[in-house]
Amino acid sequence: MANKTITMLQIRRILQLLQSGCSERGISRDLSISRKTIKAYIDKLTQSDKKIGDLLSLSDFTLSEIIHSKPVEKGKDERYQVLCKQFPLYVSELKRTGVTRQLLWNEYIKEHETGYSYSQFCEYLSAHLDISKAVMHFEHIPGAVLQVDFAGDNLSYINKSTGEIIECPVLVCALPYSHYMYVEALVSAKQEHFFSSLGRSLEYLGGVPQNIKSDNMKQYVSKSNRYEPCFTEVAEQWSLHYNTSLTATRVRKPRDKASVEKGVDLAYKRIYAPLRNEEYYSLAELNQRVFQLLEEHNQIKMQNRPYSRYERFIQDEHPLLISLPQSPFIIKHVATAKVQRNYHVTLGEDWHHYSVPFKNIGKQISIVYDVNDVEIYYDYLRIAFHKRNYKKHSYTTIEEHMPPRHRYYNETRGWDSEYFLAKANDIGENTGHVIKKILDSRVFTEQAYNSCLGILRLANSYGNDRLEASCIRAIHAGIVNYKSIKNILEKNLDKQKFIHFNDELKIPEHFNLRGAEAYH
Repeated sequence: MANKTITMLQIRRILQLLQSGCSERGISRDLSISRKTIKAYIDKLTQSDKKIGDLLSLSDFTLSEIIHSKPVEKGKDERYQVLCKQFPLYVSELKRTGVTRQLLWNEYIKEHETGYSYSQFCEYLSAHLDISKAVMHFEHIPGAVLQVDFAGDNLSYINKSTGEIIECPVLVCALPYSHYMYVEALVSAKQEHFFSSLGRSLEYLGGVPQNIKSDNMKQYVSKSNRYEPCFTEVAEQWSLHYNTSLTATRVRKPRDKASVEKGVDLAYKRIYAPLRNEEYYSLAELNQRVFQLLEEHNQIKMQNRPYSRYERFIQDEHPLLISLPQSPFIIKHVATAKVQRNYHVTLGEDWHHYSVPFKNIGKQISIVYDVNDVEIYYDYLRIAFHKRNYKKHSYTTIEEHMPPRHRYYNETRGWDSEYFLAKANDIGENTGHVIKKILDSRVFTEQAYNSCLGILRLANSYGNDRLEASCIRAIHAGIVNYKSIKNILEKNLDKQKFIHFNDELKIPEHFNLRGAEAYH
């Protein structure tokens, strides 16, 4: 077969046989190669205008270039040169919505009536697109960069009280050298949550890479530019705190952070997939499971490698990381607000209401808050401190901030029999017995709440010991109510020696005493 490829040893043997005067038929017979194939190669060698001895002295590479030189392709005339100049335009046009190859060919053939047919046009265009999609292999330096990105899909958990499904964005970080990963579900994609999570990723690594690389997300880049992107002020503060530098990818160039793009894909397979039929009822519970699956992923042996991501990271990257700062990075925000008549201020970012001491109603205050805490200041003095709550249109209230009458009303909302019995038993056994008798004396126990409250408050004026002693006297007197116990305390009867009359002091029975039966 004329187009059959033969080895360089066979080529050199053909040259030797030709030099010895052997015919094409003889060469074909000796090498068991068809005459057409032998003729094709001899023609190639003859066209080189070199003598057989010179050809034999050439290196395999040079001889191969002569044998396998490609003929000028037919059909690639001036039309092809014209088409080549249009390729960059066609590549960009194909990225636009609704633009097809058929449309491009229609426009091409209108301008070039003698141009290529549609099938030939597509063939040349496809060949150009294949060449333009060539990728480059990079050798990554250990500990040099951490690539970060948000996964396209969210994870979620269920709010127990409302049944609402809470969506959580997921941050994925990857080291290109070892492919060691960090994954975490966040409250939101806001700056404070993004950079707090990014700080936790460095704690997970146990050190800081020389560079952090992300795409042009608004939390990270304030103004995108291929050569000198502008980073947000918070990003600059964060990089200064962790002693690392920031870089951003080119706009719409995901291959600039190919490692974390692959990391997102692996997160879908190794974390999202196992979670698909599981339910969680808090972000902490969800992340606990995410971290468990993440550990398993980092410990798995890599495909066609004798090591895991963790092993490669510990051996080659971890020793090269910069030391972590002593404290984590915390973003502090400042807002101003006016204390409302309900002695609460509103944090507009979350639309959540926090209490302050009621004496500050109407005052202009400052709210200093971060991802965890909310501090409220008036005239540079802190008047309230709360743990941050992200539930919208809800209230966080400290009882000490309420006016006395509001505290009393708030306290009554929690009253029940168990409440009063627990308070009484804390004072003493007899006080508990008195409260139980009073509660049992009413058809509707709510009617006894004020009496119980009055008795318990006597302890504030007279002390627990005197109240307990007065309850003993009231029980044995058979008169158990608020007035009798208060009267005992006011007259100091609880301090007098109490004589308990037992059965031995009763008048002995004799025949002069008549019982009830005598009156029938």
